[in-house]
Amino acid sequence: MLGFSVTGITLNHAARIGATPVVHTATADVPTDLLAAAAGQAEGKAPLPPALRAWIADNLDVSPGGRQAEWSPDEIYLSLPRPGGDAWLSIDRQSGHLEYESTDRGWVAYFNDLHKGRNTGAAWGLFIDVVALACLLFSVTGLLLLKLHAAKRPSTWPVVGLGVLIPALLAIAFIH
Repeated sequence: MLGFSVTGITLNHAARIGATPVVHTATADVPTDLLAAAAGQAEGKAPLPPALRAWIADNLDVSPGGRQAEWSPDEIYLSLPRPGGDAWLSIDRQSGHLEYESTDRGWVAYFNDLHKGRNTGAAWGLFIDVVALACLLFSVTGLLLLKLHAAKRPSTWPVVGLGVLIPALLAIAFIH
């Protein structure tokens, strides 16, 4: 909950938090045999052949995994987004020239993307759903505890009511 609170603040003030993206580029030429093995792939979306993935991992220290690449007559394009950054690679299907670019937007962007579940995968998405359900459970049980003890504390329901009314009024008055 602390992590989600902190990243909620950083997301709310993202324009004020300065960050200088770090961009890394690399180029290489795909061996002709690997290029020939990929020549039969039609246009559309399909993963890179295993041998080409292994060559990219060995030569560029990039893990393309089984992601779907976009195959056109002229190029193979693979998008490699991740929390806090982005990357892509492009292979010219005729010459075999490969271009790779990776952008790192820093640790604040990394944690903000974790907060939103952006480019994090299914396991992290499931985790933040479980945390959200736990927060919902804590809120509902908290309200039940308030109901249980409200008779001895006359300010309980006015304070709870203000906790609902103030955000509602702020939203109505200032969000357009």
